[in-house]
Amino acid sequence: MNKSAPLSGLRVLVVEDAFLVALDLADELKAAGCDVVGPAPSVEQALQQIDGVELDGAVLDVNLHGERSFPLAEHLVTLGVPFVFLTGYDSTTVFPDRFQDSPRLSKPFEIRVLIEAVARFDKGKH
Repeated sequence: MNKSAPLSGLRVLVVEDAFLVALDLADELKAAGCDVVGPAPSVEQALQQIDGVELDGAVLDVNLHGERSFPLAEHLVTLGVPFVFLTGYDSTTVFPDRFQDSPRLSKPFEIRVLIEAVARFDKGKH
């Protein structure tokens, strides 16, 4: 793995409803070497964007304009795609039991921490 592009070759879905945050996430992941799918602002758009696409992982904002990303997370589980939740929620009660132990980053977070979380998606590839 190349130091200048630690996530080189990983195809990662970005789901975030805040336009500027989504662009920033996508730019940072691209700079780290990712092939970014999206960003998608909703579960429906994310499902459309990943139809027929092989993913290495996903970054999912929990609250998408009042819609929760958990149905998308369920779909990713069935595909065997790892993900990390991004959340502004302090309480874990927002998370269904199935996702209580899922990786999550609390907003705001440092990009370095996100890059480290996404790098864990690659563990099974090499």
